[in-house]
Amino acid sequence: MTESGDSFRFTCPVDVRFKDIDVGGHAHHSHALVYMEEARAEYWRQVVGRPHSEEVDYILAEAKLRFHRRVLYPGRLEVAVRVARLGKRHFEMDYEVRSAEGDLLISGSTVQVMYDYAAGATRAIPTEVARAIQALDGPFGPGGRPRED
Repeated sequence: MTESGDSFRFTCPVDVRFKDIDVGGHAHHSHALVYMEEARAEYWRQVVGRPHSEEVDYILAEAKLRFHRRVLYPGRLEVAVRVARLGKRHFEMDYEVRSAEGDLLISGSTVQVMYDYAAGATRAIPTEVARAIQALDGPFGPGGRPRED
């Protein structure tokens, strides 16, 4: 996870909703995953080119979060997302959730595994998906990690 938005090429605005707020007066910790999911879904629509929910062919396998500051209502967040590692069957994404003023509120990462729901089994990342991800967040070197040129 990075703390610099410079290397993120994709961002998605997400509103903090009143229902997100808990008794502490800030967004409940569980909503961090929702904010990241909204950005990940938008990445899948815009970057990968799969705009329909039935075209989501991955499952979430792991999530890590770090809270830096409170998320307050009302607010509009800017969620930056990128693929940090591209494997044969899985991909890892990094996230930064920032306030409208640019303050880092939450950072995190997730691991997604490509999944064939009909067969009930994992599968390889389709070539066209890998190419779309590479076009924005690549190139990726050995082990699927970004090249450090």
